[in-house]
Amino acid sequence: MSNPYPSEVTHAGQGVRGSHVSDTAVREATAGQLMSEVTSDLSELVRKEIELARAEIRQEGRRARRGAGMLGGGGFAVYMTLLFASVALMFLLDRVIAIDWAAFIVAMIYLVVAVPLVLRGRRELRNMSGAPQTVDTLKEDAQWAANRTK
Repeated sequence: MSNPYPSEVTHAGQGVRGSHVSDTAVREATAGQLMSEVTSDLSELVRKEIELARAEIRQEGRRARRGAGMLGGGGFAVYMTLLFASVALMFLLDRVIAIDWAAFIVAMIYLVVAVPLVLRGRRELRNMSGAPQTVDTLKEDAQWAANRTK
């Protein structure tokens, strides 16, 4: 009976050509192959995670640009509205007090509104985290790999 796969190991480490391969050698080869496969799979996993992180960053960048454009347009409209409302308020106050005092009062109203907004905005920016979720996953993968090799 001829085996069509001459390099294949048959029962109990006995080769087709009659050469004897020990069970330990077969296990070591298998362990080496497994380690090679694990290393290859881990490399592929890291590459895929990096690709995913790049895709997430690109997607978030697009959203940020779109949102910034809308905020910019809306901000300009609000600025113009506040400018003309301030001039109107100043002229209304001019009917009661001098125009210079009316302008000062309007400026102080803006100062009272601006200070808490600036402080809160600064606090929000300090608490911001810009790293995508995939960065955390990559760190976990690296930690797992380090623990598996020990």
